[in-house]
Amino acid sequence: MRLTLQMLISHGRVARKMGLGPESRINMLRNLLTGLVRHERIETIYTRADEVRFYAEKLIDYAKKGDTDEKAMKMASFWLTEKDLVPKLFKVLAPRFETQTHSYTRMARLPNRENLDRAKMAVLEYKGNPFPPLYPVKKKNKLTLINQLLKGYREERAQQAAGKGVGN
Repeated sequence: MRLTLQMLISHGRVARKMGLGPESRINMLRNLLTGLVRHERIETIYTRADEVRFYAEKLIDYAKKGDTDEKAMKMASFWLTEKDLVPKLFKVLAPRFETQTHSYTRMARLPNRENLDRAKMAVLEYKGNPFPPLYPVKKKNKLTLINQLLKGYREERAQQAAGKGVGN
């Protein structure tokens, strides 16, 4: 959740209101989390993606404890509406993030929706998924202005160092 002035003066409200009430909010988050575990990448409204991201990371933290941990199994069975995804969580996703301690998800902004509401859109994905990357890999190009300036600077430094070495 993003920290805003409205959050600082929350008067007891600590969660975003997304939907009709607290039960529909939890159900929506459960459905989004189930879709994220199943497909490993989802496209949704930015605020929903930002909200479900916290729960997705917590679910991985619990899954890393193993399927023998009682609390981890309870959390997985509560948050995943499709029970056939529980083994995937423990056998595929948890081992993928064994070496990491945090930041298991990546979120990227998309252009706003084109229909009437013009809602901000985002893609939420687990890192290390088999899909093509959201951001293209930047290639090192020797012809860019910065690289040319750095090359000239390095050559000048090398000439200065060579000049000082000959004079001594």
